[in-house]
This record gives sequence, structure tokens and C-alpha cells, in this order.
Amino acid sequence: MDQLAALLPSAGLALLFVLLMRSILHADRRERAAERRARAERPGTAPRPGGVPGEGPAENGRTDRPS
Repeated sequence: MDQLAALLPSAGLALLFVLLMRSILHADRRERAAERRARAERPGTAPRPGGVPGEGPAENGRTDRPS
């Protein structure tokens, strides 16, 4: 019984960590989905390839990278 009591604080912290990381990942997923919806609703802007920020044409249609 003493061994279980010794492991309880560590198990509680591990559970808290897992729940915290899960909520962060879900919030990130929801934010990315909202960003995709907002970009799709905006006229004249196409979604970026792969949905990765920083890739694809700039907002004004020009890129700094040579073709």
C-alpha cells in the first residue's frame, strides 16, 4: 500500500501533463481549421499548399524565391 501511495503523485502529474498537452493540440487543430475557413471565405486568396504557413505565393502574388 505504501508503494501505491508513493506512486500516486507521479501518476497524477503524468495525467495532468497528458490532459494539458491534449488540450493544446486540440486548440491548435481548431485554430488551423478556423484559419483555413477564413482563408477560403476571403475573396482572391487561395489556400496555401499543404496548409503550411510560409509556403506558397505571397499575398500580393509575388514570391522572393526565384522560379
